[in-house]
Amino acid sequence: MASGSTGSAMSADGRVGGKLENLTLWERVYQHLREEILANRLQPGTVLGEVALAGSLGVSRGPVREALGRLAAEGLVTVRPRRGAVVSALSAAEFLEAYQVREVLETLAVRLAVPLLTGAEIERLQALVEEQARRAELGDVEAFFQANSAFHELIVSASGNRTLEEMHRQLVGHMGRYRMRSLVLRGTLKRSVGEHRAILRAIKARDAGKAAELLGEHIHVPQRRLESASEEEVVLTP
Repeated sequence: MASGSTGSAMSADGRVGGKLENLTLWERVYQHLREEILANRLQPGTVLGEVALAGSLGVSRGPVREALGRLAAEGLVTVRPRRGAVVSALSAAEFLEAYQVREVLETLAVRLAVPLLTGAEIERLQALVEEQARRAELGDVEAFFQANSAFHELIVSASGNRTLEEMHRQLVGHMGRYRMRSLVLRGTLKRSVGEHRAILRAIKARDAGKAAELLGEHIHVPQRRLESASEEEVVLTP
């Protein structure tokens, strides 16, 4: 992919790839670039030149600059003085730090969520675990991760803490590009399914402490591998 090229133009009425967005111009640019980065269509190391981006999206450099600033604040882009911006990559140490923060956020989320979860939401969690199990049997990794993400996102959303939810969204979005590396660090899909089943049993029992303990352990598994691995052993590629 050429530096700064996103392959999708933005029209004057606010369309990106044909979808009308009810946002300000810089927010539309930001959401478009964020989606491209998280989908790995703009991979780590890709140069994001303001001029090239403005031209390909059909906007001025101002909205592009503001969007890049927001992406930099999320850690998705690194802005280099007088050299422009590039799509960021996570080092092994940064990946470990992200897991540590995720563990704190999700264990808090499940403690808050357990007393609040409705019967329908618990049924949805059950359905997502069963979907994970089916996809694990089929070896459908992409669909497995979709169900896995939905399981964790539902718990975070049910916490009722919007600040926590926004922090979690940004964090897992950044980490999500490396889900295949997460799988290697974790072990097997079936192991993950078993851990989700145990978490769900604690949630059904309305045991917030046990659910938090199990969820924390679930997220901590890849951390142990990262803590004992060298930078060379943990090559992070999307």
